[in-house]
Amino acid sequence: MSAFEVELTPIVFLDLSLLTMLILVAFAMLRSRHLFAVVMLSGIYSLLSAAFFVSLDAVDVAFTEAAVGAGVSTVLMLAGMLLTARREKPKTPGRAPVALAVVFVTGAALAYATIDMPAFGDPDAPANSYVGQQYVDETPNDIAVPNIVTAVLASYRGFDTMGETMVIFTAGVAVMLLLGLGSARGGREVSDAEPEDGEAK
Repeated sequence: MSAFEVELTPIVFLDLSLLTMLILVAFAMLRSRHLFAVVMLSGIYSLLSAAFFVSLDAVDVAFTEAAVGAGVSTVLMLAGMLLTARREKPKTPGRAPVALAVVFVTGAALAYATIDMPAFGDPDAPANSYVGQQYVDETPNDIAVPNIVTAVLASYRGFDTMGETMVIFTAGVAVMLLLGLGSARGGREVSDAEPEDGEAK
């Protein structure tokens, strides 16, 4: 079997299905002009990404994507919609040759960078050599966690993971406070209606 021939196992079929749905949801987000629909589609995109990470045995990344991407981000975007319009303003399509050139150059550079990448699952790849192989060999003996990535994040670098969690939590609380700042300080409501006679302007 060559490097470009892949056996269509149920896991491969599931991965291809998830990737196809991710592409379809992304195109639907680009085409939609209703902000509420875009927010809901972004939540669906995050859930599909989390499912794809689970199929890759990256349960910790899937949990973070589901909690932050589909949970916290969706709530914050819905709260932000209360401060703006429900539909995107129409915009006259135009051409941006500089931006298009930058996109093509960046894409070409990324494609060129993948030429030297080792084959997926290659035991001689740099990621599987040196200290990486030591983690693969020693983690089952040191920590009773079947997933090596989860063991590294939760044990070997547990304090770093806790710090990252605190940063994300603090940023989320700060954004929520900013969105509800007016009501939290008792700010008065602003109306475009004309004041009635005898009412203070």
